[in-house]
Amino acid sequence: MLKALCQSFCLAVPLAASAQPSVVFLNPGLSNETFWTSYASFMQAAADELGMTLRIEYSERRADLVLTQARAILQGPQRPDYLVLVNEQYVAPEIIRLSRGSGVKLFLVNNGLTSSQARSIEAQPGKYAELLGSLTANDEQAGFQMLQQMARQLPRDSGPVDLVAFAGVKTTPASQLREEGMRRALADFPQVRLRQVVYGGWSRQRAYEQAQQLLERYPATRLVWSANDEMAFGAMQAFEEAGRKPGGDVLFSAVNSSPEALRARLDGRLSALMGGHFTLGGWAMVMLHDDALGLAVNRDGLREHRVPVLQAIDPAKARRWLKLLERADYGVDFQHYSAEGRPASYRYPFLASPVEY
Repeated sequence: MLKALCQSFCLAVPLAASAQPSVVFLNPGLSNETFWTSYASFMQAAADELGMTLRIEYSERRADLVLTQARAILQGPQRPDYLVLVNEQYVAPEIIRLSRGSGVKLFLVNNGLTSSQARSIEAQPGKYAELLGSLTANDEQAGFQMLQQMARQLPRDSGPVDLVAFAGVKTTPASQLREEGMRRALADFPQVRLRQVVYGGWSRQRAYEQAQQLLERYPATRLVWSANDEMAFGAMQAFEEAGRKPGGDVLFSAVNSSPEALRARLDGRLSALMGGHFTLGGWAMVMLHDDALGLAVNRDGLREHRVPVLQAIDPAKARRWLKLLERADYGVDFQHYSAEGRPASYRYPFLASPVEY
């Protein structure tokens, strides 16, 4: 009897020690890129509070590198419980294929599968693993709102207004959706003429160089729409060097809630700003924490969720968020959002409405 108890206890110790859910996040961004480093910090804050281990691998915006990293993680001896990834540059299907039989659960954030990718995977169930779920932002709505907000600031009798737009990457669903939203908003403002969309690759330097060329081509440009803040600031530099005044004779919009973007919203250099999607990884950590406890994360019967995390940031919100970004925990009680100890009817609040900070 004593021997049996000892065996049970000895077996229980390593189980308890390894009970902390382990997560690897394949971060598609640059390791010094403000958005993706803040994204990782928010995930880490969630992991720390929820008692999870988190390792972050930056792929430096290289599709070949993220596939190499995924292969090493999924085929290596020390596999995590969960792998969180982004369908940046359409890499997700290959990683889903590699994960089959690995025992690692996959979760998609920010960029979900395209409809054609999803159909291809569904048609070959024996080739691909099953996704635990996905969280993507309201990107199309954000692109729509940004142009709306800028256009509404134009004088009523302004006449035709030239617009140039900086999208991100053609093979990134979030960029595609933001551009689609911008184009949808054009129908409400017939005086706004979209002159050209360029793909700045999320890069400040590239957008700066592109903006110099666009200014020569369309010198009367009064609206500049950008799918992220880095491209907005690159374009802004080119316009300022040409003697144009951001927030004055030319209006700029951007996505992202970096400190620089928040300050630019406060000083009026950005006339429209959408932000908050850096939180998606943190909300994914809440759901993975619950899955590790045996709780259903698809409590509403869905695996794919488009979350309204992108919010319009006015000056008051910009001031508030600047203060919260100084806090290691971002002022968020992650445990509060968990389904642990909740009734079966509980639904994750961040799936249905924006979380206010």
